[in-house]
Amino acid sequence: MSDVNEQISTLRTPTREFFVPLSPTRRGARLARLLAVEQLRSWELPLEPARLIVAELAANAALHGRVPGRSFRLTLSVTFPRLLRIEVTDTRGDHLPTLGTSADVPTESGYGLLLVETLADRWGVQRGPVPCKTVWAELDLAATDDPC
Repeated sequence: MSDVNEQISTLRTPTREFFVPLSPTRRGARLARLLAVEQLRSWELPLEPARLIVAELAANAALHGRVPGRSFRLTLSVTFPRLLRIEVTDTRGDHLPTLGTSADVPTESGYGLLLVETLADRWGVQRGPVPCKTVWAELDLAATDDPC
């Protein structure tokens, strides 16, 4: 039984990881996208749709997760078998993201998360540690390796 647990643990251990704190500003969000692109290139991974997901999550952190004097963190990790996880952590755990899905009631925000939902294989929000929250998205890269 311990061999199975060890194999599961190995599958979730990142083989590559990159993280950086950024200022919760438009400039910080732009820098998150640029740094993610360079990191993905160095890992020889596809840029799309990860670039768009990072751009949206970082913009949300700068706009909705901003706390003066506190940064947000971008984390990229690759686990076996070729799963890219994008995480953006900010210090507004009390302000959870919502999707702007209602056609009857126009909203000014939430449409970017619809983009994330469409592009990512999975996404979600993890609370904590207080006062933080992490919005994450995962991309199955093995599916993009198909030459057909």
